[in-house]
Amino acid sequence: MSVLTSDLSSHLALVTGASGGIGKATCLALAEKGCSIAAHYYSNSDAASALVDQLKAKGVKAQAFQADLSSYDEVRKLHASVSLELGAPTILFNNAGSTLSKHGLRSASEISIEDFELTWRSNCGSAFLLTQLCLPDMEKAGWGRVVFCSSVAGLNGGVVGPHYASSKSALHGLIHWLAGAYAAKGITVNGVAPALIQDTTMLPGANEELAKSEHLLPFQKHR
Repeated sequence: MSVLTSDLSSHLALVTGASGGIGKATCLALAEKGCSIAAHYYSNSDAASALVDQLKAKGVKAQAFQADLSSYDEVRKLHASVSLELGAPTILFNNAGSTLSKHGLRSASEISIEDFELTWRSNCGSAFLLTQLCLPDMEKAGWGRVVFCSSVAGLNGGVVGPHYASSKSALHGLIHWLAGAYAAKGITVNGVAPALIQDTTMLPGANEELAKSEHLLPFQKHR
């Protein structure tokens, strides 16, 4: 099968953090190509339910699944539930992430080692485990697509704090290793590293900050 696939009607995508901006947009884009969607959410059941309705209106199979990805047991239950209800995902978007509502840190002492490890478990460990669980079925199919949502914070430190930046940076090494190990099996592994996006729930006041940036860098005027 071609690396560039325009018809995804025979595929199921598991998207974590689907109730947020990037996750929602990804689900809708995949649905446009006919892909079935397993939409994971943590707490925003209303947004997840509304998204599923939007996806079904596009004529694709879609279902919402709740899980706390800071718990490895819940990661395993998520994969088991998706596999039971919809089948084995051949597309995985590890998009969910957490800052533990701690951001703008100016000192390493502002984050406890417990919160540091919890952030790593949520942002890196759970993404690895979910990938590990999905890979065997992708190998059987001889086709798979895995994408990790990192962050520019993983490249330049960002503005959140050391817990978040280091957890996202760790994904980059993981992506490189997995990509090399599974390419010959028809499975591609990639990452995206966005900066602050509109309507994100991860950082309060995100839209206001973006509005300031738009004022400072008026690219639209010079296109």
